Amino acid sequence: MYRRARAWWRLGRVVLEGLRGLLICVFVFPFLNPAQRKRQVGLWASRTLAALGVALDAQGKPRVGPVLLAANHVSWLDILAIDAVQPVRFVSKADVRHWPVLGWMIGCGGTLFIERERKRDAMRVVHQLAQALQAGETVAVFPEGTTSDGTGLLPFHANLLQAAISTETPVQAVALRYRDAFEPISQAAPYLGETTLAQSLWSVAMAQGLRVSVVVLDAQGTRHLDRRALAQRLRVQIAEVLGVVLPPA
Repeated sequence: MYRRARAWWRLGRVVLEGLRGLLICVFVFPFLNPAQRKRQVGLWASRTLAALGVALDAQGKPRVGPVLLAANHVSWLDILAIDAVQPVRFVSKADVRHWPVLGWMIGCGGTLFIERERKRDAMRVVHQLAQALQAGETVAVFPEGTTSDGTGLLPFHANLLQAAISTETPVQAVALRYRDAFEPISQAAPYLGETTLAQSLWSVAMAQGLRVSVVVLDAQGTRHLDRRALAQRLRVQIAEVLGVVLPPA
């Protein structure tokens, strides 16, 4: 009974944070410069994680200046966790844009949407990514292309990494892991398969002692690299942090 009451309390706080974010997007963002917008995004992400009862453990330093972050993907919570550490522009699946209210807010933050089923759309997003990096922005991608259950790593797709190589922009691997009061790898956080956003929200709100670890690894250059080799290198680096054993290449 207590857990359910606490979950409803958390969801109520999340609704309030959502309204706060919506008002900021509509009435505040138009008057802010890019640095001020990033600060607002970081504060909002931190407040929303706290409202959900998710504690944040951060290690490492995001590079100052243009950089492409490449992270493993477990949940929609990943966006909040990364933004709480370093507000960035994300590349996200196009269907996220159609989420009620939240999809519009994600777009408000400068997210680039990709239709992964269309190969030509990847080329369009790579071009937009390259422009953002050349403009000095920090952008985050999830090379797995979809979420995992947090116990392993899916293969990394290399297409979007070409933007960093073409612009000779450094990349940083980011390792994300969720744990809770009962499991070293929480099953409350993963957003998988046919799970709806509402179901996932309830699972997170019901969790006890949910924590997300965000480990930002050192930046590395990309000049003259092969994108597939870069994707494999990033995957190996993240696997080492998470303690995941990868099959032989």
